[in-house]
Amino acid sequence: MQFDKNAILGFVLLALMFLGFFYFTRQGQLDVEKQKKHIQDSLAVLQPKVDSSVARADSVQLATQSKVAAAGQFVTAVSGAEKETILENDVLKVTFTNKGAQPKLVELKNYKSIDSQSVKLVQEGFDKLSYPVNTAANRSIQISDLYFGGGEITKNADGSQTITYQLKDSSGQGILHRFTLHQEQYMIDWSIEIDGVNSLLTQNSINLLWQNEVKQHEKDIITEKRETQVGFWTKDEYDYFTLGRSSEKQFESPVHWLSVKQKFFNTTLIAKNNFSSGNIHCTESHDSTGVITAASANLKITLPAENKATVPLRIYYGPNDYKILKSYDIGLQDVINLGQGIYAFVKYINKWLVMPVFDFFKGFVGSYGIVIALLTIFIRLLTSPLVYTSYLSGAKMKALRPELDILKAKLKDDQQAYAMEQMKVYRSAGVNPLGGCIPALLQIPIFFSLYSFFNATIELRGQNFLWANDLSSYDSILTFGFNIPFYGSHISLFTILATVTSLLISVYSMAQTPNMDNPMMKYMPYIFPVMLLGIFNGLPSALTWYYTVSNLITLTLQYVIQNFIIDHDKILAKLELNKKKPKTKSKWQERLEQMQETQKQLQVKNKQQGGGKR
Repeated sequence: MQFDKNAILGFVLLALMFLGFFYFTRQGQLDVEKQKKHIQDSLAVLQPKVDSSVARADSVQLATQSKVAAAGQFVTAVSGAEKETILENDVLKVTFTNKGAQPKLVELKNYKSIDSQSVKLVQEGFDKLSYPVNTAANRSIQISDLYFGGGEITKNADGSQTITYQLKDSSGQGILHRFTLHQEQYMIDWSIEIDGVNSLLTQNSINLLWQNEVKQHEKDIITEKRETQVGFWTKDEYDYFTLGRSSEKQFESPVHWLSVKQKFFNTTLIAKNNFSSGNIHCTESHDSTGVITAASANLKITLPAENKATVPLRIYYGPNDYKILKSYDIGLQDVINLGQGIYAFVKYINKWLVMPVFDFFKGFVGSYGIVIALLTIFIRLLTSPLVYTSYLSGAKMKALRPELDILKAKLKDDQQAYAMEQMKVYRSAGVNPLGGCIPALLQIPIFFSLYSFFNATIELRGQNFLWANDLSSYDSILTFGFNIPFYGSHISLFTILATVTSLLISVYSMAQTPNMDNPMMKYMPYIFPVMLLGIFNGLPSALTWYYTVSNLITLTLQYVIQNFIIDHDKILAKLELNKKKPKTKSKWQERLEQMQETQKQLQVKNKQQGGGKR
């Protein structure tokens, strides 16, 4: 016992040393950064001063001259006054600009970002929709550099609104952009109508440039980056790639739609007649900028060999809501990560079990925390037959403990012989020593399905329960102001509860398990719960709350089943009866015993040889 106290004291001192090391290291880094800034400021003072306003004016003048030279028959559209027009419905507010005839600002009216303002999926700056048009031999200009005419709003019979922009040259040829916003819809219809395809476009193709800067909208930017992906529908199936420092994808086959998906929102460009080819390139920014990624896509649209053509497109600006996305019937719901990669199988658990049950409870319960608790109870009831079988197996092993203790005392240090005799005892009594592993194995797919579900369910976003103010993110009762490796920069109370209840389960289970001489096997059940502190600390509080409720149910079931349902005397009597029945060995058991016997003989032979040499 003294050793245990010393070990615990050692671990505590080591933890305090680590905390002190990370704290003082961070302070040293801050001092170095201050010193570097001081040196940079000093160097900046020595640099010759340049009138920034003059330099900016010169730059603008050069850019304007370049555009005028490239504009050709559209030279009058190079300069003009920018005019903004707003279309909005109950869920979406879109500010259009006549410069480039495109959305300039897109706001989701029912969702708030970390700054308490409406979530903005398009903002002025990097975001852009553009394509080049020919103006003369070997000359072209980007549509985003031209001022369109029009911008009038038309209200349609179905309640939708349409805004139309036109750009024409002296011959009457030109381009028309038409955007339609429907009631209570996040999808915008966009059509490009071109009169003069042969002269305005090269090889009857539009090379569409789509730029989308993804901004931070959740408090945990690390998780938001991890959940951000680029998805696309090609060859009648969905595919995706995750972001790295720099990620890109080349499309050789037709693409129906391309989506830049954040944790809870996405912007998707859809071509009714498909993009014939293209590519997308994404760059990742430093966390301090608040930018998740900047995506630039070049998408080719091939038009029929006619002088007039209409290109039907759509743009989705909205939430990753499964029902909304599925309603468009183009596979757009697949951007929601309900299970991907090697865990793709769990998406079927989510679609066919977790989501329907969650929606059912949500229909008559107002608190999402209670909904999660009810979902947990339902899952545990569903798996209860297997859990009972597991506890029954544990009770049988406990009943055999006295017999195994006698064997252990008899064989002493001969672990191999003890293992062989132990297996014989289990087989003769009809006990499966692996029977207790079933619930643990069953928890793996369920846990991963719920991990995906709670990470992806936008309905949990901003929902509070007890001390957690957002079930879609971690609950924090204390923030450190610095990061502890493998733990984080905050304390999650639900994570602590999940860890404590897991430890209680381990303590109770060990009390029901035969004694083990291997120290590692003794302490292993306690190591995993402690590891949960680091693993769970940054996970959604919905998941850690589920795990806590599940653990409480497990503790209750263990106590009730062991003390009120399982009759240990009957079990012992049945085990004795099983021993009297004739036993048949499987081929696997026969091979295992042969291997064990061969190894035992080799050990005896080696001992004898070693004794002879001495």
